[in-house]
Amino acid sequence: MIHAVLIFNTSGIPRLTKFYTPLHQSSQTVVQKIFSLISVRPAGLCNFLDAPELEAFLGPKDDSNERWRVVYRNYATLYFVFVVDGAESELGILDLIQVFVEALDRSFENVCELDLVFHFDEVHHILAEIIQGGLVLETNVEEINTSGWKDSFVSSHPLALGSGGPRNGGLQTHLNWLTDRLTGVSGR
Repeated sequence: MIHAVLIFNTSGIPRLTKFYTPLHQSSQTVVQKIFSLISVRPAGLCNFLDAPELEAFLGPKDDSNERWRVVYRNYATLYFVFVVDGAESELGILDLIQVFVEALDRSFENVCELDLVFHFDEVHHILAEIIQGGLVLETNVEEINTSGWKDSFVSSHPLALGSGGPRNGGLQTHLNWLTDRLTGVSGR
């Protein structure tokens, strides 16, 4: 089971935190602990590690032989981190991280840290399309619905701002339509 999905930058500032199990301490403390585990690792080491230190934050595992595992990938200035138990394959989670990043890239056209900050609701939607309740729903990037969220958001928020440019998929918002009509820009 996936217990947490975290994204933070190389300074340890969280950009996305999603926990699927209850925490015994604050989420900021958990993020700081995970960042301290990952940031000291040399780049040549594998991208997953056992983390018995997390038992104080997430609680002990039922089976004494099982440990919390941290699976992560570093893309430019961002760490994508999944906290899993022994039921998940580390290589499968690395592939899932890749799927998540590809889905974000499709939505934002070369996702960067600012996209995660300013479009956090869309990032949470994409994550919810992939993972629900700590279980993987979808791994096919083609099936992950990133455009449906935008359509429903714009229709339910008539004053949603957007330029209709590449960042929001060429959507014409109600406010843009009205502005174009008032200035006479659009074709009649």
